[in-house]
Amino acid sequence: MPPSSDRPSPDPLTTGAVGLAVVAVSSSAPLIAYAAAPALAIAFWRNLLAVAVLSPFSLARRRAEFRRLTVGAGRREGLFCVLSGVALAAHFATWVPSAQLTSVAAATALGATQPIWQGLIARAQGRRLPLVVWIGVGVAAGGAVIATGVDVGVSGRAVVGDLLAVTGGIFAAVYTAFGERARASISTTTYTTICYGICALILLVVCLLGGVRLVGFDPRTWLAILALVAGAQLLGHSMFNYALHKISATTVSVLILLEVPGAALLGWAWLGQSPRPYALLGMALLLTGVAVVVLGGARVGRRASPTALPADPAPLDG
Repeated sequence: MPPSSDRPSPDPLTTGAVGLAVVAVSSSAPLIAYAAAPALAIAFWRNLLAVAVLSPFSLARRRAEFRRLTVGAGRREGLFCVLSGVALAAHFATWVPSAQLTSVAAATALGATQPIWQGLIARAQGRRLPLVVWIGVGVAAGGAVIATGVDVGVSGRAVVGDLLAVTGGIFAAVYTAFGERARASISTTTYTTICYGICALILLVVCLLGGVRLVGFDPRTWLAILALVAGAQLLGHSMFNYALHKISATTVSVLILLEVPGAALLGWAWLGQSPRPYALLGMALLLTGVAVVVLGGARVGRRASPTALPADPAPLDG
């Protein structure tokens, strides 16, 4: 998709940044499957350590913005940040376990249905969905049924993982919907720090109430968690955000779908998880449907009224 007229052409540095981001987010599901730790513990440490990295910078540069969110009209934006953190916690609490219950490829593909749920949320908010979006939803849903149906014959555990992955995609869409409202007037650094902090706090409470072990893991598991923080949590998002200077958000939304084949290849090479033929067909249809929703909805949205589907729903990787 060609860059818009107000953006310079992507240079080799930007192209390299996108490639690095795709690899970083593709490593998420394989690392989760590899780590010998409870899924909720992985999600908790992933967010807490990300906050530990972000906080010194955000508190040093955005103190006034943090204070503004606690008084007057700023409380509304602060509430959106909190609600976004709650939704993000629900996303991690469902999608992270899915990567340990079903295959890496299936968890990543079914989690990538986020743009579909984003469109349905927009419809619930009274925005019109173009026909091309409904076509994309149908194709993606059919692909998800095929991919998930394959797992029915494998094990009930895999089916539960598939359902959790889809649920994770739904909560990712809710997270983005709240984030869209918050980011209208809040810097990305402040928003991310609050959101990750709320998410980590909720996951900590859930882990403590559920008796989930948070410490005592072997060195390879801690290395996997640190790799998740540095890779998918920080490096992946950062490089995609950097690329937005020269690549449209719609294009980035489609590029992030490369996470699905990337994760499948890593899962096959690293963990020996060879995708089944019918599952590959289902994932291909799913990705096609999501691409139709993102690109088709954006194209129609540019021609239609402001009530059309938002052109660039922000993607959330695992």
